[in-house]
Amino acid sequence: MNKKATYIVMLGPPGAGKGTQAKVIAEKLGLVHVSSGDLFRENLSRETELGKLAQTYMTKGELVPDDVTIAMVKERLSRPDCELGAVLDGFPRTPAQAEALNGILAEMQGKIDIVPLISVPDQALIERLSGRWMSASGRVYHALFNPPKVKWLDDMDGSPLYQRDDDKPETVQHRIDVYKAQTAPLIDFFKTAGVLVEVDGTQDIDKVTEDILTAIGTAY
Repeated sequence: MNKKATYIVMLGPPGAGKGTQAKVIAEKLGLVHVSSGDLFRENLSRETELGKLAQTYMTKGELVPDDVTIAMVKERLSRPDCELGAVLDGFPRTPAQAEALNGILAEMQGKIDIVPLISVPDQALIERLSGRWMSASGRVYHALFNPPKVKWLDDMDGSPLYQRDDDKPETVQHRIDVYKAQTAPLIDFFKTAGVLVEVDGTQDIDKVTEDILTAIGTAY
């Protein structure tokens, strides 16, 4: 490798814009955006050995074991397009997975360089995620960002809008609670390692990006 590779792990609760920021940061730094969701879908659609193995657990409604997920990540990071590094999104989820990632990167003479944590208060997350309403025809509105002309009615045919169960405030709060319980040990792990940087996710998207890039710049 001519240049030291850079490895960034993005963290943030549902609705914080983690996936959007991971994609933008990767593009700006010339790195690869490695999303665990995309990685699973790719392995399943290509019917790779790892994809087939994951499928056997998924069809039984079981969690895919760490070693399968870790093997997928290792294979992805070893491809030539990741030579300069990657922005990881959705992995690792636990301290054990973070340890495994450290091991993978050590083999590549790399390490986890920085972990931006996008912080947004619960109430703001609930407003963002539970503001989504649908029309029977499939048009999507948002109470704050894209409201209908007449409250709770579709712009096109005037039919009443409805809210999916997934978008209801109590469901959103549950998702946030699960995220906190699952991610707290991981946040502690990265804090102890000295690579965690908290970023205010309530700002404009561009300002959040700018703050993350500044944090990455000072990490070297």
